[in-house]
Amino acid sequence: MNLLRISVLFIVLILAGCISWVFAKSPFNQMPEGKYQLDLSHGSIVWKVSHFGLSNYLARFTEFDASIHFKPNDIESSTVFASINPMSIQTAFPNPKQTDFDKVLALDESWFNAGKFNAIEFESTSIEMTSENTAIMSGNLSFLGLTKPLTLNVTFNGAMAIQPLSRKPTMGFSASTTIVRSEFGMTKHIPQVGDSVSVMIEGEFAYAGD
Repeated sequence: MNLLRISVLFIVLILAGCISWVFAKSPFNQMPEGKYQLDLSHGSIVWKVSHFGLSNYLARFTEFDASIHFKPNDIESSTVFASINPMSIQTAFPNPKQTDFDKVLALDESWFNAGKFNAIEFESTSIEMTSENTAIMSGNLSFLGLTKPLTLNVTFNGAMAIQPLSRKPTMGFSASTTIVRSEFGMTKHIPQVGDSVSVMIEGEFAYAGD
């Protein structure tokens, strides 16, 4: 009986060790160099804007893509590119059969004007590490036909040499920024609807090769 208990305990310890190894987070500088592609099923872009100073109206984009050209030996020289489909706006506006507010926001010339400008794009120009897992990323945002500088606060959430589901090296990030929409010509209903738009971003990126 004692031998059986010892054997069971030994097996449990081995399994626990394997699980801990699989889920262990790897330092970013130990991840392979190359291209990492966004896993859209674990990504989100949510934005909020003041409504009459009474509440913050929330919405999101559901169709977007992003990639990182990652350099583990010099993380600050890595580059990021992202593109958003403005037609993919999703709000919680009630009675969509009566008024398709998502479509109004997407296509109205005073809002996202997606019929003319079918993509919102960001391309990084620099990354400044501020700690082991935080950075300030600067770049250019192209929106409504204008390109202007934009800065994001980035948190390196973690990295796995082997993500247990995809079996690929995977990194995860959170980022936030504020966009002043009037700088891009979107002035409708200011100040009743805020000029500053807060953007919250989440993303997991899987290794896609060199």
